[in-house]
Amino acid sequence: MASRGRAGRAGSRGRRWRRVRGRRDHERGAGPGAAGAQRGAGAERQAVREEEGGGPGDREVSGGRGGGCRLVREFVAQNNTCQIKHVIQILSQEFALSQHPHSRKGGLIGLAACSIALGKDSGLYLKELIEPVLTCFNDADSRLRYYACEALYNIVKVARGSVLPHFNVLFDGLSKLAADPDPNVKSGSELLDRLLKDIVTESNQFDLVGFIPLLRERIYSNNQYARQFIISWILVLESVPDINLLDYLPEILDGLFQILGDNSKEIRKMCEVALGEFLKEIKKNPSSVKFAEMANILVIHCQAADDLIQLTAMCWMREFIQLAGRVMLPYSSGILTAVLPCLSYDDRKKNIKEVANVCNQSLMKLVIPEDDEMDETKQSMTLPAEPTSQESLSKTEAASSGSLDASGDSNFSNSSVFTVTSSERIQVTLNLDGIVQVLDCHLHDTSIGMMTRIAVLKWLYHLYIKTPRKMFRHTDSLFPILLRTLSDESDEVILKDLEVLAEIASSPAGQTEGHGPSDSSDVRPGPVELHIPARTSQLSSSGAKGLECSPSTPTMNSYFYKFMINLLKRFSSERKLLENRGAFIIRQLCLLLNAENIFHSMADILLREEDLKFASTMVHTLNTILLTSSELFQLRNQLKDLRTPESRNLFCCLYRSWCHNPVTTVSLCFLTQNYKHAYDLIQKFGDLEVTVDFLTEVDKLVQLIECPIFTYLRLQLLDVKNNPYLIKALYGLLMLLPQSSAFQLLSHRLQCVPNPELMQTTDSTKPSTGFKRMTASNIDYTELLQHFEKVQNKHLEARHQRAGRAEQLDRRVVL
Repeated sequence: MASRGRAGRAGSRGRRWRRVRGRRDHERGAGPGAAGAQRGAGAERQAVREEEGGGPGDREVSGGRGGGCRLVREFVAQNNTCQIKHVIQILSQEFALSQHPHSRKGGLIGLAACSIALGKDSGLYLKELIEPVLTCFNDADSRLRYYACEALYNIVKVARGSVLPHFNVLFDGLSKLAADPDPNVKSGSELLDRLLKDIVTESNQFDLVGFIPLLRERIYSNNQYARQFIISWILVLESVPDINLLDYLPEILDGLFQILGDNSKEIRKMCEVALGEFLKEIKKNPSSVKFAEMANILVIHCQAADDLIQLTAMCWMREFIQLAGRVMLPYSSGILTAVLPCLSYDDRKKNIKEVANVCNQSLMKLVIPEDDEMDETKQSMTLPAEPTSQESLSKTEAASSGSLDASGDSNFSNSSVFTVTSSERIQVTLNLDGIVQVLDCHLHDTSIGMMTRIAVLKWLYHLYIKTPRKMFRHTDSLFPILLRTLSDESDEVILKDLEVLAEIASSPAGQTEGHGPSDSSDVRPGPVELHIPARTSQLSSSGAKGLECSPSTPTMNSYFYKFMINLLKRFSSERKLLENRGAFIIRQLCLLLNAENIFHSMADILLREEDLKFASTMVHTLNTILLTSSELFQLRNQLKDLRTPESRNLFCCLYRSWCHNPVTTVSLCFLTQNYKHAYDLIQKFGDLEVTVDFLTEVDKLVQLIECPIFTYLRLQLLDVKNNPYLIKALYGLLMLLPQSSAFQLLSHRLQCVPNPELMQTTDSTKPSTGFKRMTASNIDYTELLQHFEKVQNKHLEARHQRAGRAEQLDRRVVL
């Protein structure tokens, strides 16, 4: 049945050959002198005769029933090898390779006839028969190329499986004919191509190893017909059970992705099918897949401008990460380079964005705490970070992609195969330096989208959680860009950025001596800088480390105080950031870190700030947050009673910095129920320069007194006898205000204060609880009041200096 089927197919091809050749002769016509040129071949023309249902391969030369064929058959019968070779040599050298086109035509027909006459013995002379025919494939005359294709068809059909040792030269010749401009030559080559595919499919002796280098070379052809020819062969070879093309996929994967970008829809579809079949095979047999050798090929094509290439490569990358697991870790930096920008794609590239997001999440899960413990100098295995350029990537592509890992010096044996099961047991070193470099570059790139920036910050946070020891080696280089990211337009980006900064400031790994922050990165000069004079207590034998931690601040790690300094420096240089996002940033930090530590350290830094105007503004912002934010409820309760030494220490620290702003100092005294001291402060207001801004802040304080935060203060107005200084302080504020809405509001409140005679009780002889609390606190309020006066004198002097400079500038403008 199979032989009859093949005979039927061959007969059909024979009829096609006659139609093609008849059309060819009709179009071109036979030239004169053909008889003389083909005399050595035994006839002027060659007629096609289908013998016993055979195809166009069964040919005899007309005129004398094919004298040339009979002669060769006689030599075969006599086993006269020398004479057979002599005949073939004459046909080749004197005719097929002749300078005269008609002689070449006759020689090609003669070689085909000789092959038919040899029959099964033609395999012994295939090299001599094939080489001259293949030479004619390059003939300038399309008729000669057509006859060469016809002759080779006859030779291959007779020899069948014997031609496989010569498959590479046949494939090379066919790949050229597939792109032939002449449609008749192209049709003839298609018939020969189908015959050769049948032979390869039926045989189990195909030399795939020897064929791969040629396939790898020809797969980079830019001709559409050649590409179609290549893809058709890949599909055939991939479908043969005995041929394992998957082992050699790294050799041709790059070329397949390039063909996927062809302008022809048909070729793109064929290539898509081929890649789909390979991916199915990979999913079925992941243990035999060389994931590592193909990783960087996918990285390059995941960055392609063509949507189909990018989506297909991204889908492959997703499967590779999920199937290969930690084997893909050494290529993380390249993968992130390709994946991260895709996360900000709009709905026009929604599919790519979704797949890229899965890749990103899957890759992140591969990083484990054990990566922080592995010694980078002791690797139990060596993985290649980039394939040999001769095998899969051109040097130009590798250079332009900029995505290959920095660990590309390692080598990988072609015989090595990664398995999914073994990859879980093999230690794979995480290339953390490369990952951080990629993340840092993306943060510096202002053109990237919001989702990409969020993903980068999530990666940094994840790395600080999983590998804190190694990550703190990069903290000094990451710190500046993380601070700049606080100026981002997106609240989501700022939130993620604050999470990373908070983790840096609170991680125990940040306390490591060898990787602490340096002075150069801490107090790097800038256009606007916080000037923090060194204290005697800080200039201890610890040297630089003394500057990193405030002597009065509860220490978190060596980066916490540095973070507070640089954050205030950022607010100082970007006043819009302070106005628009300052409260938001500080409130979120109070949730992520210890609120007491934040206020303690900021107050300590602002105490030594030389830019007094900024210090006043910053104190006002901090005070508003302290009095109004729900996140600081516990801290307010702690300050309200001042029962512990820690709370009293915090009050004194805040008070000294709050002195930069008189009204905020009074509000702090109200919060801590230091009413007598509040009254003393208000008495000093008469010596201050009362400005519009000053009165505006008093107005805001009156509004705050009416808020729920000061409910306890308003209730204490009922106890007139024990809180006389509270009432005096409120009346003092009333006297400071002009006749305004705030004045009316506070006046109405004070009118509600009851008559002390009516409020007397039998327990009036007991000492006031407020007096007990104040005397127990052991706070030197006289020293605090003197400090307030000293700070306010500095502010007055600074305002006068600014006013003087402004007057001089105005005079210069007038002149």
